[in-house]
Amino acid sequence: MGGVGEPGAGRGPREGPVRPGAPLPTYRWEQIRQHDLPGDKWLVIERRVYDISRWAQRHPGGSRLIGHHGAEDATDAFHAFHQDLGFVRKFLQPLLIGELAPEEPGQDGAQNAQLIQDFRALRQAAEDMKLFEASPAFFALLLGHILAMEVLAWLLICLLGPGWVPSTLAALILAISQAQSWCLQHDLGHASVFRKSWWNHVAQQFVMGQLKGFSAHWWNFRHFQHHAKPNVFHKDPDVTVAPVFLLGESSVEYGKRKRRYLPYNHQHLYFFLIGPPLLTLVNFEVENLAYMLVCMQWADLLWAASFYARFFLSYVPFYGVSGALLLFVAVRVLESHWFVWITQMNHIPKEIGHEKHRDWASSQLAATCNVEPSFFIDWFSGHLNFQIEHHLFPTMPRHNYRRVAPLVQALCAKHGLSYEVKPFLTALVDIVRSLKKSGDTWLDAYLHQ
Repeated sequence: MGGVGEPGAGRGPREGPVRPGAPLPTYRWEQIRQHDLPGDKWLVIERRVYDISRWAQRHPGGSRLIGHHGAEDATDAFHAFHQDLGFVRKFLQPLLIGELAPEEPGQDGAQNAQLIQDFRALRQAAEDMKLFEASPAFFALLLGHILAMEVLAWLLICLLGPGWVPSTLAALILAISQAQSWCLQHDLGHASVFRKSWWNHVAQQFVMGQLKGFSAHWWNFRHFQHHAKPNVFHKDPDVTVAPVFLLGESSVEYGKRKRRYLPYNHQHLYFFLIGPPLLTLVNFEVENLAYMLVCMQWADLLWAASFYARFFLSYVPFYGVSGALLLFVAVRVLESHWFVWITQMNHIPKEIGHEKHRDWASSQLAATCNVEPSFFIDWFSGHLNFQIEHHLFPTMPRHNYRRVAPLVQALCAKHGLSYEVKPFLTALVDIVRSLKKSGDTWLDAYLHQ
């Protein structure tokens, strides 16, 4: 072999996978690091090196998701995103091109090897405690109460008429149903309900399409990226929101470059006008439709059409077309408020910036915090108040977060990592405080640098 790696191994992809039974070539991180380009990506899983350059486009989670781990150790991400590892490894085998040289560490860069080892032991403990096994009754109850709310809203209008009071109550009930549908489809998207991925996928299409009018593929495309690299610019779609809002490090960058597309020092105020009211109604609706058309997700389009057909066939007889449309807008706006406040209270106030190439546990902890649990908050937020546990173990059924939380707290205490838990109202206020802080930082950099 003539040393570590084949001749020219740091310059381009190998010609093909390693033949079964043949000795594996070895590579150093300095060689692997060069393969993080469009069309040329390697990654490491369990010390084995894989060339995903051509296969990335066929990756079920999307080429961006797997590409975000280019030239990195993706071992913990691999375990976090996949339930049936034996099945997935069949797809990895043809991509195998070598392994790390014996003297190379398992991770590139200055990462805490003991933390990584302890986190993997924690995950194994959670598996031994059967915390990745779902309760069918729990999720059946969730679906049942969503369907019950849909029926209740319609019965209110049917029995009491389309007056202001029943209409307001119906809109509130439908908004809560939509919010809970977000949570249930989120569980299904992470394959945390059924053991078979296919069943999770089919159920998610039903909930996301028929109950919500959105595309399951669109949601997974953007949400899995968020989990892979939370709060990382250009990798997490949830924080790549400039030039409308400036978050974290982008406020300094825009200030230094004298960029002023909006009055960012007042973004904590205009947030109330265009953030919570319009995210679902405008941004998600447009982005979702564009994704289905561009990516030709015709099955998702039919599912979404079935939602609109059901909704308008149910309410046009009482309101007429314009009235039913007004009811739809009211529900979307109310739902949008829930979505923004609940999903961002755990992330916006945390560290937001460019790629730091941290290990899995450190990257997730730096970008998340928890909200104090209670029966109501657990239900109302879809257990997203346990955001730390959810990000560390995305395929874990949410009803087990309380049980794994003490283990995570012990891990953080051992390694001096922050395990932040806030009161609910404080978490909401911190979103606004964070926006104001970023806006003030932008103004200071804009005026003085």
